[in-house]
Amino acid sequence: MAVKDGAQLIPKKKSNNLWKRILKNWELYIFIAPAFFYFLIFAYGPMYGIQIAFKNFIPTMGITGSPWIGFDHFQRFFDSYYFWDLLWNTLSISIYELAVGFPIPIILALAFNELRNGFFKKMAQTVTYAPHFISVVVMAGMIITFLSPSTGIVIHMIEWLGFSAPDFLTDPRWFKTMYVFSGVWQSAGWGTIIYLAALAGVDPGLHEAAIIDGASRFQRLRYINIPTLIPTMTILLILNIGSLLGVGYEKILLLQNPLNMSSSDVISTFVYRSGLVDAQYSFSTAVGLFNSVINAILLITVNQIVRRTSENSLW
Repeated sequence: MAVKDGAQLIPKKKSNNLWKRILKNWELYIFIAPAFFYFLIFAYGPMYGIQIAFKNFIPTMGITGSPWIGFDHFQRFFDSYYFWDLLWNTLSISIYELAVGFPIPIILALAFNELRNGFFKKMAQTVTYAPHFISVVVMAGMIITFLSPSTGIVIHMIEWLGFSAPDFLTDPRWFKTMYVFSGVWQSAGWGTIIYLAALAGVDPGLHEAAIIDGASRFQRLRYINIPTLIPTMTILLILNIGSLLGVGYEKILLLQNPLNMSSSDVISTFVYRSGLVDAQYSFSTAVGLFNSVINAILLITVNQIVRRTSENSLW
């Protein structure tokens, strides 16, 4: 920064240099423009409506004309008899899914990386990640068909083995297990691709040197492959914890029925019923905002913890 007669002068060329860099790389800005406007319009634009969580929203009066009531909707939700049930169902499903679904893609990636038969490796990868392309509606239909008490193939297989088949679709004790393992089957193979991409960056010289030193396959797996995956594992774990309360409502809603409601009703399905079915727009917005704020706090907290203990953080 230039100094003249004891006074600091702010460089005027700083803003000019910024515009020069933008003009120089205009192709890159055009390339990123669709994604930028997508999030601006569909993610940040609707945040204007968050204020109805603090209002008694009346459609005829609009958002600006509706009266402010502060935190009344939040207080109503916290004092309700179903608050702890919704919170427990949401947390238990998310933690269950994280505990089961997070390590499986890592195990599959390590296993696929050790395969030497190219045809079998490609076939195994295709079979595992193909379910990812099945829509949620079709997946729910398959689950209902396979687990139907009268015609379900899984039920018939269990009974053929001599066991008594439980009521997967109606028993609240089995809903979370059914939901989690069907989700793992659908998404584990796709998540494996991320870890395989990380393993592809391992220097082959490390394995060659380890083999020369007499390291076994398990030792190379432990001291070379797994440390390579740790940065990717850390980032994905932070993102998963940051969406701990963000259990999607689509599949749960499709599998939900009055008999399993005690374990299947989560915050997202409650927001759907309150907002779209019962037309309680302000109340449902308040519940959804509470859900989003808790997820944001979890994401920031876990990221800060990881940042202080390692170098593998989001920011």
